[in-house]
Amino acid sequence: MGMTAEKSFLGTIIKANYLISDTVIRAEHFEGTRHQELFKVMVDMIQKGKTVDLISLTTLVNLESFGGISYINELLSFANEEKFEEIEDLILESWKEREKRNILVNASSEDWEINKVIGALDKINESKVDDHTSIEDALTKMYEAPWQEKAINKGIPTGLKVLNAMTNGFQNDELTIIAARPSMGKTDVVIHFAKEAGWQGYLPIFFSLEMPEQRITDRLIASTGRFNRMKMRNPFKDLTDSQKTAWSAVIGRVSDTKIQIFDSPGQSVGEIRAKTRKMIQQFPNRKPIIFIDYLTLIRPDNFYGGNETSQASEISRNLKAVAKHFHCPVVVLSQLSRSVETRQDKRPMMSDIRQSGSIEQDADLIMFLYREKYYNPDSDDNSLEIIVRKNRNGPVGTVYTRYNEHTGEILDADQGTV
Repeated sequence: MGMTAEKSFLGTIIKANYLISDTVIRAEHFEGTRHQELFKVMVDMIQKGKTVDLISLTTLVNLESFGGISYINELLSFANEEKFEEIEDLILESWKEREKRNILVNASSEDWEINKVIGALDKINESKVDDHTSIEDALTKMYEAPWQEKAINKGIPTGLKVLNAMTNGFQNDELTIIAARPSMGKTDVVIHFAKEAGWQGYLPIFFSLEMPEQRITDRLIASTGRFNRMKMRNPFKDLTDSQKTAWSAVIGRVSDTKIQIFDSPGQSVGEIRAKTRKMIQQFPNRKPIIFIDYLTLIRPDNFYGGNETSQASEISRNLKAVAKHFHCPVVVLSQLSRSVETRQDKRPMMSDIRQSGSIEQDADLIMFLYREKYYNPDSDDNSLEIIVRKNRNGPVGTVYTRYNEHTGEILDADQGTV
């Protein structure tokens, strides 16, 4: 398995050169000597600004030492960009196993004490390759802290003043869960957040696992242009003359968001990571923020005998890891269980999250949506409450907004009309 993983890793790098700058793998992690040497050559070529591909590799004077062109073709046949993270893990695990065997051989030949053996094995088990900070480096950053005003760590704006004040925006490395009952306005809320992030110069990457791209695009246009969504079914017939006049400006405004939409159903977290990495490479000057609609539609890596709580827990842990890996916010929609409908006060609580499992622990920010009109359709109440139940780095409370269910527009409670 280890050698197959190494072939897949090298083939994927040849196919997608940008991955080499993001990987934690080093030459010494490979078992195969020629894999070590080939990786060093590839790193050297990319550092010199050269492209690593089938053609450039055929020009290597020592190509035969790597198995010749036939072996390069074989490596390419193992390429799998979407499984790149898993391939890295396999290589690292194989390296750890070899290191542990070496320790046991040395311990036997040199007659180590048992505590030394255990300590060495623990060090390998706990080893990470990309998270080292010496205490000297850590303290250097803190040395002037008492004499310097600390900059406020402003996150990606939400477009809502009160919510910004409460959360300081969406923060890097943080997982946000937005949960509500069906048709409460979840998708419109996350589209609002994505637009606002895009207009502020960030890169919204939108994974729509239920709704096709066309419907997302329709909602973006409708909420931006304040068009009734029903008119998006046939703009030629249903838009007014004034709306048609404004159409090109609205399209331009939506285009400015630079939102990237992926709408394949049943995507795994590994696929989400691979596609995110590709977008980061394509837009190097924009900081990403990931939106996913919604959590339980993500395909888990393991089946767990059909245990949905265990599957959801795996997914939430992996999404938190994605936020930390890309040093960006990850915002995920989630559904609520029907238990909320049995209470007199139907404002959601933490226990209402479906298959909550470790979601409550993994999330840094948990927000619920509540609309009175959802339960009283005849009401003219257009308010939408964003209830912050968990905020790891700030206060909790309720943010009052106004929501136009026909256009999808969301505004602060004291801002204009919807």
